[in-house]
Amino acid sequence: MGKVIAIANQKGGVGKTTTAINLAASLAVLEKKVLIIDADPQANTTSGLNFSPDNDQERTLYEVMVDQIDIRNTLIQTEIANLHMIPSHINLVGAEIQLVDATDRESRIKNALATIKDEYDYIIIDCSPSLGLITVNSLTAADSVMIPVQPEFFALEGLGKLLQTIRLVQNGINPDLNIEGFVVTMFDGRTKVHNQVLGELREHFGNMVFKSIIQRNIRLSEAPSHGKPIILYDVICNGTTNYLNLAKEVLEKNS
Repeated sequence: MGKVIAIANQKGGVGKTTTAINLAASLAVLEKKVLIIDADPQANTTSGLNFSPDNDQERTLYEVMVDQIDIRNTLIQTEIANLHMIPSHINLVGAEIQLVDATDRESRIKNALATIKDEYDYIIIDCSPSLGLITVNSLTAADSVMIPVQPEFFALEGLGKLLQTIRLVQNGINPDLNIEGFVVTMFDGRTKVHNQVLGELREHFGNMVFKSIIQRNIRLSEAPSHGKPIILYDVICNGTTNYLNLAKEVLEKNS
């Protein structure tokens, strides 16, 4: 049965979508069958994997959540053989309002995934940078949550709210939800503050902080505009090495 990992942080700009795309692509290259779900109305994962959010508005996560269409009808084959995607669209913003009175509103993604979960080794969900209903749906469907953290002091402040939301989900609709770990992104070892924040994270969270660190890398920021994960855009850059190391660490942790 596939393990569902939600990539979540309500603070934007911390490398959440970059981590979702490149972790999923790296796991697929390491011969795992992977599904990535774009649960963010901004649809950056969708365009980052070379699919226009406006191409097929009738078969996105919105239709799965609101109209409860068969999830299989939304699957897209990406450029990487073992990697499928469920795209997003700006329409997803409306799902929170439309589902406000639905009895199973927090479980729509979980219920839809039940029919295909066994067909994948890993299912990666790129969460919305908010703590609304779509993110709660993602956390309800997930077995664990991976939290990307930028090594800045402001980024640490936002962690409290996210951990509070995770605890609420654990105490209510998904008691089995675990924290997969914290992954440090956009790291620049030359700066004092980055090393200081990394030290604090390791002190507070110990082994929950992944050993693999994602360094600041210009190629990583260029890849989405070409609609490619970093491993297809530049196989020898630091970004590719960093995400392959993270994927190997995830596999090791779950072996």
